[in-house]
Amino acid sequence: MANNIIIKELLDAGVHFGHLTRRWNPNMAPYIYMERNGIHIINLYKSAAKMEEAAEALSQIASSGRKILFVATKKQAKEIVAEEAEKCNQPYITERWPGGMLTNFITIRKAVKKMTDVDRMKKDGRFDTLSKKEKLQVERMRAKLEKNLGSIADMTRLPGALFIVDITREHIAVKEAQKLNIPIFAMVDTNSDPRDVDYAIPANDDASKSIRKVVSYITDSIVDGLKERKAEKDQAKAEKESKEADKPKAKKESKDADKAKAEKVGKVGEKAAKADEGKETPEEASSKKPVKKPAKKAPAKKAKATSEEE
Repeated sequence: MANNIIIKELLDAGVHFGHLTRRWNPNMAPYIYMERNGIHIINLYKSAAKMEEAAEALSQIASSGRKILFVATKKQAKEIVAEEAEKCNQPYITERWPGGMLTNFITIRKAVKKMTDVDRMKKDGRFDTLSKKEKLQVERMRAKLEKNLGSIADMTRLPGALFIVDITREHIAVKEAQKLNIPIFAMVDTNSDPRDVDYAIPANDDASKSIRKVVSYITDSIVDGLKERKAEKDQAKAEKESKEADKPKAKKESKDADKAKAEKVGKVGEKAAKADEGKETPEEASSKKPVKKPAKKAPAKKAKATSEEE
């Protein structure tokens, strides 16, 4: 896909501009093309290759069903990251990074639960029973939580990966992700250390055009991963429905086969019974055997007897 990334577009977006040479990090040397007017120029071919690598990995993570948390608290990146993250339905942090966001995730979830409790109070009417002062306090608490944590309300578990704009500014997020072994994807400028992240994209992280170009490319790959996951789910659902539809048919066929087999066995039994009707059992045959009569003795010759008497 690296060939599909038009280098000219990256050039027009100003992705190649780095920081002043005196502010560079020596570990970024492999990604620096040259120096011009005291500013380091980033090698866009390497940037394109790294963008492709990161996009493929994030697409796989999205297709597996895990969330990707976008982090960008700098002014020029807030709106862009929020817009792109909402496009691919992923959580994001664009305000202050709450300490322990990852390492103390249970407490963060409790704070998010407070927002849902307030919403539930408004629906069931309990909110109307509060005094005016209590209502104001609850509303302020709800607004504060919504501002800081509203964008991660749907993130019920730790994210599968982090995408960070400017790892130098978001160093706390980087440390927490490293502690929990969560993969880190980040835009890395010439003043940052690429060794702190798993997938570093060398790019200008200060210009809004550069940020939009890189982040939009990443979110497009995430959308593709989500579409792939949806297609797999639909296919599995269709297979399951077809199996359930085939079950009654198969059951009926098995019943018909058993019935036919029983009828066949019955016919064979009838034939055997009819054939056995004319036959005699061994007991009957033995009882009907003819009794042998004793042999008659031959009569003595009368002529001989008479002659002797005479």
